[in-house]
Amino acid sequence: MNRKPIIAGIGELLWDMLPSGKQLGGAPCNFAYHAMQAGCECFVISAIGEDDLGLELLANVNELGVSDRYIQKNSFPTSRVSITLNDQGHPDYTIHEQVAWDHIAWTKDIQALAGQLDAVCFGSLAQRDPVSQHSIISLVSSVKPDCLKVFDINLRQHYFTKETIMQSMRLCDVLKLNDDELPVVAGYAGLSGEIRVQLNQLIKAMDLKYVVYTMGSKGSMIVSSTDYSFAEAPIVEVADTVGAGDAFTAVFTAGILLNLPLSLVHQKATEIAALVCTRKGATPKLSVSIF
Repeated sequence: MNRKPIIAGIGELLWDMLPSGKQLGGAPCNFAYHAMQAGCECFVISAIGEDDLGLELLANVNELGVSDRYIQKNSFPTSRVSITLNDQGHPDYTIHEQVAWDHIAWTKDIQALAGQLDAVCFGSLAQRDPVSQHSIISLVSSVKPDCLKVFDINLRQHYFTKETIMQSMRLCDVLKLNDDELPVVAGYAGLSGEIRVQLNQLIKAMDLKYVVYTMGSKGSMIVSSTDYSFAEAPIVEVADTVGAGDAFTAVFTAGILLNLPLSLVHQKATEIAALVCTRKGATPKLSVSIF
């Protein structure tokens, strides 16, 4: 690809209320930011409230250098997510309902963007309300045939259903999930056997290009119908793990769009995710070149 790949993340946009203070968050924004650092042109599709927190959030998005062109404003409050960290720095989330990103409207501008995208990343959390779910499914269904559709499951609290997960898996090309999420998916999709066998079953059943499976400190696997890669997790001093998975997904997506070898893409995604773990918050500025 001789130009910058064009990528969008659609879904939740919020303040992560961490013990150390509030940080800009939400998987789509984290994804877009790290994909931008990997050399892509990136957009966030979401919504904020017409309130002070929304204005501050928008300013933070601009400070990151991510385009806010497709961030809508509506009458619902800007989202806040309360986060507590355990002894290993792993987060527990309390997500509040009926916030701005629950009401992302499907617009002509977003429909026009769909035709330009080389990749789009979406999750399950932002599909908890029918309004945003309609916009997400409409976007994913409107992209050009060679656009890479990445479903990062991102199960949170009770905000998912079998129907949402199965529909999204059927729509995507890349499925990203972790070791807490695979048992849920296995129950929904009737998977059995060893982990790698289950991942291969997903490839076939959902006609996927890749399954990206992360296991925290135990490493990660990437599986396709013709390739397999395993990477160990680097040993690092963890500040918190918020946003590490989004960074992994972003670097993987960028690398695949750049037609780089899977082993190299996997190595870089692993390195950047580990680096994010050493910093507080989901969107630290990286001083290293990714590709």
